[in-house]
Amino acid sequence: MSIVRRVRMICLSTALLVAAAGCGPDPAPAEPVASLPTQAVTQLVADLRRNDLAGYARHALPPELHARLETAWREGRTTWPLTELPLHDRFPTFIAALAAQNAERDLVASFRRQFAGADGELHSAARTLGVFAIQYVRSEAVYSDTERDHHAQLIGAISQWAQTTSLGDSAKGRAAIPQLVSAARATGLAAPDAFAHNGMDRSLRRLGPFVERLKQVLGGYGLDLDAALDSVDATLAEQTGDTARVRIRYQLAGEPVDAYVLVERRQDRWYLSDVLRHAQAEVEAPPRAASAAGQQAAWARAVANRKSAPPRPATGKVEAARPAATLPDAGKADSGKVETGTAEANPPEPAAKAEGPQAGAGKAGTVPTPAAAQPAAKPGAITAPPAAASKPAAAAAAAGPTAAAPPKPR
Repeated sequence: MSIVRRVRMICLSTALLVAAAGCGPDPAPAEPVASLPTQAVTQLVADLRRNDLAGYARHALPPELHARLETAWREGRTTWPLTELPLHDRFPTFIAALAAQNAERDLVASFRRQFAGADGELHSAARTLGVFAIQYVRSEAVYSDTERDHHAQLIGAISQWAQTTSLGDSAKGRAAIPQLVSAARATGLAAPDAFAHNGMDRSLRRLGPFVERLKQVLGGYGLDLDAALDSVDATLAEQTGDTARVRIRYQLAGEPVDAYVLVERRQDRWYLSDVLRHAQAEVEAPPRAASAAGQQAAWARAVANRKSAPPRPATGKVEAARPAATLPDAGKADSGKVETGTAEANPPEPAAKAEGPQAGAGKAGTVPTPAAAQPAAKPGAITAPPAAASKPAAAAAAAGPTAAAPPKPR
């Protein structure tokens, strides 16, 4: 091959490679970096507005801490950032219950039975729960001062919304339940240990569409979370070196929220200090203390097996009947009365008359008479020979099972 042809082939191959590279997929855009204190807030707000929970986890943590949480999630030791939600330990059970077989029918029936038309009771419960939740947040040591103030305003706004909306509306309930059921089944996270099996990033990506549908359902009741996220205004209040305080203001269910959050800089990026602290605590918690994920898996397993498990037999204990008083015991009671002088007030009678009370005491099911109500003992009942104390076979059979064997003479 001549040199000209070789150069031509090289040029042609290079042109083909360049063309193939140009037709390939565009490179992934670089992750946005929160280079300003306020951007640490607005970036996370944008992730929640897009229902991008996996992006929220990436942007809220440094890469090293994010990787450690991914490992802890797969080991079943945490479900951060779901741990930032109220009742986070019930979230996997919530998904499993919605995705269970016949969940739509069962939940609609339960709604009609417990909540339909009960707006008054639901409003009262929302008011009470709001008061207790605010007290809990203000007294719980795990929250910082800025978190207590922010969470108290959040709870107050949601409690006020719950006291005015029609939570017991039957038509809204029948429309909302099928939407949540279908969205929960689409996550593929209803199986036991599904959260740990999928890991943090994949589980959060699967939960994104469910959160979107949940927002739509709440919007039907007058709680527009996307409008609240769109109204967030973050301004820098103060900054000292690598720490700062950011003021956030927004509207939630028609109620104004005005609070502050603390941010800090790590490796030229800004993060929310409280979010970092909670995530670090989840990673460093010992296995026993961080066993919430294991409990969640057990709850999900119980929900999945609830309908398939066979009915258990009755396990009630049957208490054995107490035996009736025996002839020797009756003799003991009688002898005690003789020793206290009771027999001195009664004249001695023939031994044959003493056989009647002894036979009655040996009958099955007979309740012993209290000592104070029993007749005075007869000397013949104690001094009778063995032959007089025993009964014929026919009399013993008529007396019942407890009198089948003749008593021992005293």
